[in-house]
Amino acid sequence: MFIQTETTPNPQTLKFLPGRVVLEQGTAEFLDADDADRRSPLAARLMGIDGVTGVFFGFDFITVTRDDTAWQHLKPAILAGIMEHFMSNQSVMADDAGHAPSGSDSGEEFYEPGDESIVATIKELIETRVRPAVAQDGGDITFKGFREGTVFLNMRGACAGCPSSTATLKHGIENLLRHFVPEVEAVEAVAA
Repeated sequence: MFIQTETTPNPQTLKFLPGRVVLEQGTAEFLDADDADRRSPLAARLMGIDGVTGVFFGFDFITVTRDDTAWQHLKPAILAGIMEHFMSNQSVMADDAGHAPSGSDSGEEFYEPGDESIVATIKELIETRVRPAVAQDGGDITFKGFREGTVFLNMRGACAGCPSSTATLKHGIENLLRHFVPEVEAVEAVAA
């Protein structure tokens, strides 16, 4: 098994491409060992490596976020953990994990009842134009709400805590949404 790695715009996060499907649908994020232990044998294995602070699964990639430990010390253990997991034919998610497809993670969406058509357009643009580009960088962005001209988005994986995430939000996503949806005035990041 050959696992490729790619850098991401976030220097604390590295993208691992195992050459196979990681999650058939949706995404999953793990920010603590207890959550990983409950929901995913692979995430638990990776979160058990000293220096790993987060794990994110996409369709065909895994992003791992580190503390200040150097990648040269972490990368061999992460590669070995991914390889051992897939070679053992274990499932990525625990059978009873009940992980929800991305876009339906914890927290309800919010917007005014009269804004359904605006929200539908925003969601379509995020699904078709934003999320594929962000997945290339090892992250994910999901819609959380729309209120008084502001779109609220949840950034996960390599996007969370990325130094360039503000530029991505303000110059990329905000400009895109404002171009197609004149009612959008601003875009803000929110926690899940």
